Amino acid sequence: MEKWSLMTITVLLALTVRWTVSLGSYSGAGKPPMYGDYEAQRHWQEVTYNLPIRQWYFNTSDNNLLYWGLDYPPLTAYHSFLCAYVAKLINPDWIALHTSRGYESQSHKLFMRTTVFVADLLIYIPAVILYCCSLKETSTKKKVSSALCILLYPGLILIDHGHFQYNSVSLGFALWGVLCLSYDWDLLGSAAFCLALNYKQMELYHSLPFFCYLLGKCFKKGLKGKGLLLLIKLAGTVVASFAVCWLPFCTDVEQIMQVLRRLFPIDRGLFEDKVANIWCSLSVLIKIKNVVSPQTQLKLSFAVTFLSLLPTCIKLTVQPSLRGFKLTLVSCALSFFLFSFQVHEKSILLVSVPVCLIINEVPFMATWFLLVSIFSMLPLLLKDGLLLPYAVTTLAFLSACVASFAIFEKTSAKDLQLKPFSQSLRGYVSWFKLFPKIVRSLFLLSVTLMGVLSVMSAAVHPPQRFPDLFPVSVSSISCLHFLFFLVYFNVIILWDSKNSRNQKKVS
Repeated sequence: MEKWSLMTITVLLALTVRWTVSLGSYSGAGKPPMYGDYEAQRHWQEVTYNLPIRQWYFNTSDNNLLYWGLDYPPLTAYHSFLCAYVAKLINPDWIALHTSRGYESQSHKLFMRTTVFVADLLIYIPAVILYCCSLKETSTKKKVSSALCILLYPGLILIDHGHFQYNSVSLGFALWGVLCLSYDWDLLGSAAFCLALNYKQMELYHSLPFFCYLLGKCFKKGLKGKGLLLLIKLAGTVVASFAVCWLPFCTDVEQIMQVLRRLFPIDRGLFEDKVANIWCSLSVLIKIKNVVSPQTQLKLSFAVTFLSLLPTCIKLTVQPSLRGFKLTLVSCALSFFLFSFQVHEKSILLVSVPVCLIINEVPFMATWFLLVSIFSMLPLLLKDGLLLPYAVTTLAFLSACVASFAIFEKTSAKDLQLKPFSQSLRGYVSWFKLFPKIVRSLFLLSVTLMGVLSVMSAAVHPPQRFPDLFPVSVSSISCLHFLFFLVYFNVIILWDSKNSRNQKKVS
């Protein structure tokens, strides 16, 4: 009873923070002609309500794809239609074809904010609460602390309830998938992840861990018996889930191809804005977009991404375990973010949410990563006028993590899950005993640097010769952090001896 009382208070606190942030500015507020993501979501409601399904993804006189054309999978389109149906009942002017373009008002802002709030409340928050309650060998205090820190993570709150998007829907479905797999409900887990993938194509970041984990379970059960039956059931579930989502677009091949072209626009280039990945950081020294052709950029990014995630995916397939699955979700998503094609700064949320899932296992490193992930989006947040929410929610999140997990006391090799790795280095690296002090010092240096750069980005005008000095500094420093974390997570996965012990539970 006490656990559920504390969880209720946690949810109420999380909802209060979300609604408070939503009172502020949003993407593109008062900035014609394109406005921003807020207008994009409103425009999709206009298009899906007023036009027949066959025109949603096609360029027509009523649907100019150059003006926020729909470029997300069918489930997003259906969600936009549902929101539009409600909007029509309240005020038809909000979604009137053509004339509603750029519509802004306090009542409309309240409606749009409410749609995000409701989606978060119905899909993401219940998944977080049930996931934390399902944690095994964990005290009630730690379960509540995990829920508190996950629900107060500022990155998702600032982007969804500040900037304005519906990331909580796709991430919530993915989290439902993880939750189902933790209970061995493999078919439900597969269906939930298919919903996530059909809401946002960026969920491909998580697809390989789901695939490798389930394939590994099939191998362990034996492909001549129960394993083969499970594989057939999983394949059927995936096909059925996609068929239901895509059914209205299956009238002809051209419809399907046009949707796919909208989902994967190669001509947009390697990256957009100042994203904290390797290609944007390297472009400071080498203008990759000018030197390498778009087709070569695509091939290069694919090759590097594939090679960076291959070792952990192989290990997960050979040694499937729930712990290994969650860690591989982190490493694979981070590899995609750092090396893949057409990455946005907001895509770091696809790494951050899996990191949230292991905050009770490696609280120090998880907290550090999550702080960097928020910082990496600073240029976008400043553009949207979200400096105050950024500062307050980040400090509140850090305080919650320090109070809940005493993170500065969790820096030993054992606490950081590096004991197997340290034992393999014993006799070769004498300074490993000093690692706890080193990592604490690096953390404090990192937080100080992020704090100073945040203040300078907000208060200091850059030199005229270098107008992008602060955004580039933020993205480059964040990228260096992410490369460090990629190495760290790969090390604990590849040297993890617990996985092999957990195989028996899976099989």
